[in-house]
Amino acid sequence: MANPAWRYRPVTQRLGPLYEREFRLLYLARAFSLFGDGLIPVALPFAVFSIDRSPSALGFVLASRSISLVVFLLVAGVVADRLARKVVMIASDIARLAAQATMAALLIGGAAKLWQLVSLVFLYGLGDAFFRPTSTGFVPETVSRARLQQANALLVLTNSSFSILGPVVAGVLVASVGPGWALAADAATFLASALFLVQIHVVPKARPLAASFLRELREGWQVFRSQTWLWVDGVFSALGSFAVLAPMFVLGPVVAVRSLGGAPAWATIVAAFGAGSILAGVVLLRARPRRPLLVAIPPLALLALPTAFLALPAPTLIIALGALAGGFGLTVFNTLFETTVQRHVPPESLSRVASIDWVMSGALQPFGFALAGSAALVVGLGTTLAASALWIIISTAIVLSIPSVRNLRSPDQ
Repeated sequence: MANPAWRYRPVTQRLGPLYEREFRLLYLARAFSLFGDGLIPVALPFAVFSIDRSPSALGFVLASRSISLVVFLLVAGVVADRLARKVVMIASDIARLAAQATMAALLIGGAAKLWQLVSLVFLYGLGDAFFRPTSTGFVPETVSRARLQQANALLVLTNSSFSILGPVVAGVLVASVGPGWALAADAATFLASALFLVQIHVVPKARPLAASFLRELREGWQVFRSQTWLWVDGVFSALGSFAVLAPMFVLGPVVAVRSLGGAPAWATIVAAFGAGSILAGVVLLRARPRRPLLVAIPPLALLALPTAFLALPAPTLIIALGALAGGFGLTVFNTLFETTVQRHVPPESLSRVASIDWVMSGALQPFGFALAGSAALVVGLGTTLAASALWIIISTAIVLSIPSVRNLRSPDQ
């Protein structure tokens, strides 16, 4: 007998959001840029390694992108609640197009320097900072409320599919013509995304007259801190990004280069991570838990598997299986949490609240990127990654012990 906490929907209803024109255009825009995003986990590390093969070099490049993201997210949240979100998203695509196209040209021309990559990924992070909270607020404007979780799940499913295809394509490009061409392909996807976004026609929801920036930010913070589950997630995600995701994505490529055969092995691991995300997306097209965070949080402990297997290091296939489980757990959490935010936070404050959550979630990640390489040099790759695996298990148990988190119910059920 099916668990009564889950409600299932027929296939036509699960794909229903695509019948709504504005969401369909948004979906196509996101699909192109998501394919480009799938190239980055392989293309960017090996772009850096073509200049400097040290773990610290990659850590500095990734930290630059994260610093830009964290610094501008709060500004982005206020801007996205003030202006037409479509316009903000188009501007974000243009900024990332410029960054990736310039980086690609420098790499293809053989003129790239490490400081240039650090600077350009900072610009990319700026565009990303404006895109994330704006997108969170824009999805509900393009789809009916009843189809909101299905819309988010479709986006996650597409992201996951391209997180498999992207690394494969990037691995081929890196091995055959170099990482610069993979970044050029990513640049082209942002152009396609902007062209689809231009065609979307929505009536922006009425918003109050703009107050001062600090007042609007303070109002968003008041909404954020009034919900225990929101700020608990911010702290939980901040520590997880620092102690788990940053070491995995900095040290994982290093393990691949030193012990597993290089770019093809890392592409396999990243693709498996995406396969786990696809599985999660399929599940979430069908399931609607009454207590979403109770369902969302436990699977995060699965992130211990890829980090632990990299610590050994295990064979590529074993690490890939762990990555599949980790991708499943992370995607279940992210999708259910974002849908919960969209349902519980007032629309006029949604982008500000989303930006505050993104800031808290990513605040420590630049330090994680910058310190992961140094930690590996001091205590070793294996010890650093093993500590990451231990942390995600302990922190998940702590968050689940908080009643307001595990007992939160969906307002639509």
